[in-house]
Amino acid sequence: MTTTVSSTRSFIRRWRSVVAMLALSVLMIHCSDDGISSFNLFTDQDDVKLGKEVDQEIRNNPQEYPILGRSDVKAFVKNVGDQVLNSDEVKKRGVYAYEYEIINDDNTVNAFCTPGGYIYVYTGLLKFVDNEATLAGVLAHEIAHAERRHATQRMTKAYGVQVLLSLALGENPSIIEQMVAEIGSSLGMLANSRSDESEADEYSFKYLQDTQYYPGAIKYFFEKIVAQQGSSSDILTDLLSTHPNPGERIADVDAMLQENNTPAPTEGTIFTTRYKNFQATLP
Repeated sequence: MTTTVSSTRSFIRRWRSVVAMLALSVLMIHCSDDGISSFNLFTDQDDVKLGKEVDQEIRNNPQEYPILGRSDVKAFVKNVGDQVLNSDEVKKRGVYAYEYEIINDDNTVNAFCTPGGYIYVYTGLLKFVDNEATLAGVLAHEIAHAERRHATQRMTKAYGVQVLLSLALGENPSIIEQMVAEIGSSLGMLANSRSDESEADEYSFKYLQDTQYYPGAIKYFFEKIVAQQGSSSDILTDLLSTHPNPGERIADVDAMLQENNTPAPTEGTIFTTRYKNFQATLP
């Protein structure tokens, strides 16, 4: 009897090992040419569902995320963002929500985007940037996070083998739907990696090339961060703790500008005056 139980357990262990190897093989098959996994257990519809659930979590938490009740400010941001969405490089127009909301918090210089294209901009960022093209560059960066599906790819990398193993063993076939529902309550899962941020900067440049805006405008945001680093204000502390070195990002944008022989910026491509007029209306 002991030998039989031992043999059975050994067989189960070997079987689970084989299934795990198969799961890893599936993940490896879905790798891009540069070796970075592009496999995503979530569908585009899952991304939209997850984004909608996060949006509801935000709206249910006005203490932490006070929504600015100004339709004119929201309309201005939407107009800038929608021009970015008209780029031929944006592939998921009409698939993702691409809705905008303004969070009334002057002490936070940031913006973020959920899976499925729900975009949030803090008033602190709107007051921090100096021209419309820079705002467009930041919004393009956030749109790129959604388009490149950074959040759900990271979730797949974190849980992919576990989920595949569960599915392969016939355990809880609805686990993906449950993950979508559960992760919606954890905004921390939206934090981006260094490679995600770099790719979003690259696509911000690509998107803006199809617009009226200077494609390298996001570097003005980084340059202002560098200029204010070390000041007595702690307004940039959170941003600097969660994002790559701004100096390196400036160099990357400069390299793209040089590689594409991009003309120098003018008022007609950065729109400083128009943006200052908008800033004067902010609370």
